[in-house]
Amino acid sequence: MHSLDSNCPLCLHAGGSLFHQDRLRVYWSCPQCHLIYVPARYHISAEAARQRYDTHRNNPDDPGHAGYRAFLNRLLDVLVPLLPLGSTGLDFGSGPEPVLSLLMAERGFQVKNYDPLYANQPSLLKRTYDFVTCAEAMEHFAQPRADWECLLGLVKHGGWLSIMTQFVTDRSRFPNWYYKQDATHVCFYSRATIQWLAQEYALSAHFHARSVVVFQR
Repeated sequence: MHSLDSNCPLCLHAGGSLFHQDRLRVYWSCPQCHLIYVPARYHISAEAARQRYDTHRNNPDDPGHAGYRAFLNRLLDVLVPLLPLGSTGLDFGSGPEPVLSLLMAERGFQVKNYDPLYANQPSLLKRTYDFVTCAEAMEHFAQPRADWECLLGLVKHGGWLSIMTQFVTDRSRFPNWYYKQDATHVCFYSRATIQWLAQEYALSAHFHARSVVVFQR
């Protein structure tokens, strides 16, 4: 097995071990930050990733996507009560349809959209915001340490970072876990990984039901 595979892309620890292997790729586990990750040599290209994302359009005005609105509202129902009126934010990893920002607009908040493939406006990454959302995007981070530090740097001191990602909970279930079947998913987090992030970056982390976490910077 390639020795570089043991280098964790989040905490940079070099003592990782093989966690699982299927016919398409391998998954390594870091003993320090507990991230489960797919080594970079197995990552698909940006073009292939975009083709996959394009098959998952989620138009908020389509009645057939009411479930997707409800899904995102799980995050917003936690975040919105924490925000003073007039707070402005950024949705990091907004995807092909900026549903979350539209839902926030319905609640009276202005949210900009950033996505490296669909809304690539680097100027938005040179500002700070009262809050940042990252819904179902952290699992796509090819360079999770750099991407996480970029994400955190967008949040004002005292501001909020709200994330949603599905957590690894049971190693025995991992081989058949639907979440790992997506070739664009290359990082998998557990509660222990979130706790490591909070400690490493001096954040307070608040866990909520169904894979929502809110950090205060």
